[in-house]
Parts: sequence; structure tokens; C-alpha cells
Amino acid sequence: MKIDPDCLQQMERIVGRPHFSARREDLVCYGYDATAVLYIPDAVVFPASSQQVSQIMALANAFRIPVIPRGGGSGMTGGALAVRGGVVIVFSRMNRILEVDQENLVARVQPGVITAAFQDQVKRMGLFYPPDPSSAGFSTMGGNLAECAGGPKAVKYGVTRDYVLGLEAVLPTGEIIKTGVRTAKGVVGYDLTRLIVGSEGTLALITEATVKLLPLPESVMTLTASFAGMDIAARAVSAIVRSHTVPRTIEFMDNASIRLAEGYLHVGLPVEAGALLIMEVDGKRDEIGGLTRALEDQARRLGAVKVTVAQTEAEAQRLWQARKAISPALFKLAPHKINEDIVVPRNRVPDLVAKIDDLRRQTGLTMVAFGHAGDGNIHFNIMLDKSDPKALETAKRAVEALFDYTLALGGTISGEHGVGITKAPYLRKEVGGEVIALMQRIKKAFDPLGLLNPGKIFPGSVE
Repeated sequence: MKIDPDCLQQMERIVGRPHFSARREDLVCYGYDATAVLYIPDAVVFPASSQQVSQIMALANAFRIPVIPRGGGSGMTGGALAVRGGVVIVFSRMNRILEVDQENLVARVQPGVITAAFQDQVKRMGLFYPPDPSSAGFSTMGGNLAECAGGPKAVKYGVTRDYVLGLEAVLPTGEIIKTGVRTAKGVVGYDLTRLIVGSEGTLALITEATVKLLPLPESVMTLTASFAGMDIAARAVSAIVRSHTVPRTIEFMDNASIRLAEGYLHVGLPVEAGALLIMEVDGKRDEIGGLTRALEDQARRLGAVKVTVAQTEAEAQRLWQARKAISPALFKLAPHKINEDIVVPRNRVPDLVAKIDDLRRQTGLTMVAFGHAGDGNIHFNIMLDKSDPKALETAKRAVEALFDYTLALGGTISGEHGVGITKAPYLRKEVGGEVIALMQRIKKAFDPLGLLNPGKIFPGSVE
């Protein structure tokens, strides 16, 4: 689209010349995310305050300009892409931890704060912010809020929305609103906080969040359990979660992901194993030994070929580095990937694993599965060369078949990556027409002109 030069000049004046660009070399840098799909915006702007965000939105509303919010650009479904052109708002300058209230266990953060940096700061104070997506080292709190990020610890501690007490946000028409509370309870009016969290930047621009903290667990132990096959490991996960010793994390890796991670980092993973579980327990120092031994014994009873307990924090960190290395290491297999994050009830994980094995055999495609088995969240990847039309078509049919099976098991087609543009075509498989229509009415109430992050979530919305 062609943006009025006067609009761009006014936008530049709002933030200052160093914090605005319409140069192509800058625009390309903000035209893609982890999907590797490119949509070049018309301009990129870096506000420093909620007031500047408000002014930008009021200006965009007056000139009918699409606005796309962006955090770290690590999203997997195209949520930060300017699919209809417009202006990308990057929140990297709004990166302050505004408050950590140690007495009431709450904190206030701006959207550009790197998630791991926030976790590290509160950890030094003896506090704990559990949501921990694999991208925590470079993704932002604002992006995590927009997508309702999860991570390995969700099995025990829940996801991002479970820790958000209140928000400051800017509406598409420019008004600054505050939602929620900073208390443990609060039921006055509609819960707009939860509505905005996970809305993928389509309803409002989050400029500040009040989040709940927990006391830091005194001790954490990490262990791995290797199994002969994925089916045995999947059944073990279901049994472990039903037990009295619930780990805070149960991650799984299939043989392909084990070999990839080991080849990438060389940390001593059992490459001959059919599947590997990485588990953590946390608690008080005087009880952690008993919890670890109980989990170790249980894993062996459930068919583990070998169980190893990390003896040092450095050893545990190497295991997690290997787990987080799987995604980048996948590109050793093929130049492109289709990445899905389906979720099923925990007791149906064995069925889902069997379905993936069937699809692998039927299609001949390279498939790698890993993820958060403790809450049924499986990251399913197809590695291929998208320039091969036959392979691409086969892969698309496999994804659709897996989505259909996931829903038949009572699951969902997206656990933490959102819908964005990549899953919009499949939304109707999970969400009924009446519900989609209601969502669209909510969108219109927030954003009458449809200017905020257009082209996301709803089927047929990308033109």
C-alpha cells in the first residue's frame, strides 16, 4: 500500500529520526520471523513509551494505516508479519523492568524485556517466573504475552496467562487502557486481561504487564530416561503424570531429534535410544533427593533402559542446551521445515506418537518429533525442500491428516505458537463458525477499522 508521506513524517517526529526508518535495507530486517516468509512493511518505528505508542496508533487510525506489533521476531506462525503492508512497531526500546515487589510477589515489565533477562533478575532476588519458551533467551515478554507462550515447566506451573494479573495497553484507536489488578483476586467486570493475552496483537498493543511471581524452589534435579521406543516412552509419560511425584518438566525427544542434538552439541546423548525423556523435579532441599529417587525408580519400572541423574548444574544445563538445539539443528536434514505444535490429552500421547510413525512410513517424508510430553504438547516437524512440489503437497496432506487426528483425540492444533497466518486456514477444523463470528465481532469492537495486525488468525484473512 502507498502511505501518505505526511503520515510518515509525523510518525518520525513522534519517536525522533533515529527511531524511524522507511529504508528498504531496514525494512527487510523486520519483514520476516521464524517462519522465514517475507512481507516487507512500509515503515518501522521504535517507540519509547506508551504515550508514543498511543500517538502512533491515533495517527495510523486517522490515515487508515495497518500497524503490526513486533517483539523479538521469534514467532512460528507469522504473527509479526506485515501481510498487508503498513508500519511495524518494534518494542525493543521499551525494555525496562519497572518494579519487582518482593513482599507481594508481583512485578511490572515493559513488553521489550527479554524473557530470560527478567527470569534471571527475579531469580537473583529468590523469586521465580515459570513460563519458559525455548526462545526465552531472545523472545520478549510482550511477544510471550501476545502468543500466551508456554514451555517445559507448563506441566506443573502453567502458561503465560496464568501469571498475568493486569495490563496497560493501547487500543487501535489510540486510547491507553489499564486492565486487571495487582492483587491475588479481582472479579470486577469482564476479564479483558485474559482476552488480550494470547490475542496475537490483534486487539491491543501491550505496553506494560503486571505479572505474578513465585518463591524460587530451593533445589532442582534433572534426570534423563532412555527408552527402546517412542511408544514405551509415551506410555511412561502418562503414568508418571498420574503418580504422586509430578515433575515440573517432562520433555521428550525421538531418535531423530536425539541424533540431531548430539551431532550439534556433543553432550553425550544416547543416540541408540528410541526415545529420551528429560525430567526435572523441584522442591525443598531436604525432600529433593527422595523425589528424584522415586522418579528414577518409576521410570525404570515403566520400561526405561537407562536413567541418569545430572550431578551438577552445568551438566543439567548441557542437557537443556541439547534440547533447545533441536530446532536449529533440524536444518541439517533439509533446507525447509513445516513446524506444528499440536496438543492432545496426556493419556492420548501414545496414540499421537503411533500416528506420526504411520505418517512417516506412508509418506516417506523426514519427520522429527519432540516437545513437552508432560502436558501433551508435541512439536511435529516435517523437513523437506519446498522447491519440490510433490514433497510439499505430500507434506501439506500429512499436516492436515495429523490435525484431523489430533482433534479426534480431543486435542488442539496449536498449544503455544498461536494461529497467525500459517494455521488460519485450519481454524474452522477446531473452532465452529458461530464462535469465529463472535471472535470477529470482538475484533471489530476493539479495532473498528481492522488496522491492528490485520490478516491474522481468521480463515481467508491473508490476501
